[in-house]
Amino acid sequence: MKFGIDRLLETPELRKPLAGRRVALLAHPASMTEDFRHSLDALASLPDVQLTAAFGPQHGLRGDKQDNMIESPDFKDRALGIPVFSLYGKVRRPTGAMMESFDVLLVDLQDLGCRIYTFITTLRYVLEEAAKHGKPVWVLDRPNPAGRPVEGLTLREGWESFVGAGPMPMRHGLTLGELGHWFVDSLKLDVDYRVIAMEGWQAEQAPGYGWPLGERSWVNPSPNAPSLWMARAYAGTVMLEGVTLSEGRGTTRPLELFGAPDIDAEQLIADMRQLAPEWLEGCRLRACWFEPTFHKHAGTLCAGVQIHVDDPAYDHDRFKPWRLQSLAFKSVRRLWPDYPLWRDFAYEYEFDRLAIDLINGSDLLRLWVDDPESTPADLEALVQPDEMAWLEARKPYLLYR
Repeated sequence: MKFGIDRLLETPELRKPLAGRRVALLAHPASMTEDFRHSLDALASLPDVQLTAAFGPQHGLRGDKQDNMIESPDFKDRALGIPVFSLYGKVRRPTGAMMESFDVLLVDLQDLGCRIYTFITTLRYVLEEAAKHGKPVWVLDRPNPAGRPVEGLTLREGWESFVGAGPMPMRHGLTLGELGHWFVDSLKLDVDYRVIAMEGWQAEQAPGYGWPLGERSWVNPSPNAPSLWMARAYAGTVMLEGVTLSEGRGTTRPLELFGAPDIDAEQLIADMRQLAPEWLEGCRLRACWFEPTFHKHAGTLCAGVQIHVDDPAYDHDRFKPWRLQSLAFKSVRRLWPDYPLWRDFAYEYEFDRLAIDLINGSDLLRLWVDDPESTPADLEALVQPDEMAWLEARKPYLLYR
């Protein structure tokens, strides 16, 4: 199969509209060609592409920042001599001066298929600014490694943030190029938008189910996104950023496991299985021990649970990472009612709302967890209509059928 960047590089006809125009690229460490060149370097090698600027999202153009909420500066690319503007530094949106540095913006970002992943918010922001300044935006499309399944509550009105780009569920099931079309329509943007589509992407094909496993190497789109297995679990495990349990940062399996020094992992798994066994299907859970070298509980032995989605037990259609992680929170609250679960800090520079609520796009999940009378059926009654509505709403934007 071919990613959008590889098709653009190989096909002069696709590049014809760029002739005589100044081009900028928004990219990150996973913006690699099939022959392992960074997209910026590959585009710069073309005689018919005039690169005048580049942009980096969260974690930087080349991948310079390890943790969340660590900003990147602007700089000049040493090899190309062009400015590299940070969209996770002094600004989150490109300024007027930045927009004046190019005529066409190419976007080559590897998404993880999850609403909270900030690259999709950055796409929304650049589309909005491009509409204001009359600049075309092209997305060089890449696979959604989590595939087509949809899961989670829809972000409610008024809960938009840098980790909440719009009213979609946590696991949206679209590629970045498809999401761009949805942003243009839903935000009523007057912008020249086009997608350089992939060739041969089979979203439901085993064993990758969204990622061309065995055909393309995995390159971390952010430092704690080290594998396809993490990407599969991420729509659930990302919620751990809003709680006091470790999400495994500071270990070799970040966002595939969770735990803390003061829980009983075996007891937790047993309670989850008793409460909603159907929410644990399609994967295997293993009680384990881990000691983070940094971040939450650094240097402390934690009892934990690892989510395994890398063996024949994995079932792509039955695996529900958002429900699984929600159930873990519910079991923590049932087993240890006074456990200080919710993490209170300025998450993504938001000071007046709890991180878990920002992550979920409302307080509905937290209220369900904290209500001793609520059941899994109550959460299903909330989430199923959201998922069905999104499955219908996204249909016009599916480029790969």
